[in-house]
Amino acid sequence: MLEWLLVPAAYLFGSISSAIIVCRLMGLPDPREQGSGNPGATNVMRIGGKKAAAITLLGDALKGLIPVLLAKSLNADSALLSGVVFAAFLGHLYPLFFGFKGGKGVATSFGVTLGVTWLLGLVVSGTWFLVYKISGISSLSALVASVLTPFYVWLIVGDSNLVITFVLVSSILLWRHKANIQRLLRGEEK
Repeated sequence: MLEWLLVPAAYLFGSISSAIIVCRLMGLPDPREQGSGNPGATNVMRIGGKKAAAITLLGDALKGLIPVLLAKSLNADSALLSGVVFAAFLGHLYPLFFGFKGGKGVATSFGVTLGVTWLLGLVVSGTWFLVYKISGISSLSALVASVLTPFYVWLIVGDSNLVITFVLVSSILLWRHKANIQRLLRGEEK
């Protein structure tokens, strides 16, 4: 039963906002108050450049990867692993330590897929890169990869708990990108 403490621990780990910490350490403005107002790697790139964005992206991905790898190393069953995946993702979106105002979840969702299995992470990132190569639009790439992730989980992992979890993750990610989706539909997304 103690292993279920991994779920709140994953949420707390996910609550560490890479964007805000990177911006503070690099003397940049708070990403919640500049650019799009989103504390994620894309907004950090707008206000601080590629280096700050890359560090933020890495931090956000690790927030998903590390808790999932820890759960797997402790032989977590499917339900517990699903709980850890969802908690780490939710921590990024609604961080306890930063007023519950987090990012959109793309990098953290990639981190959890990579933690579940490297092949899943590779396929999801490959989808993102392929769509980006064709469209040149980062948000569209993230949305397509996110929508396909539950299908990939079903094909690669075959676990119904994880499929349901990734349906939830993808649904929330789509909802968090509703403004991007509206701009895509109007042909205004950069």
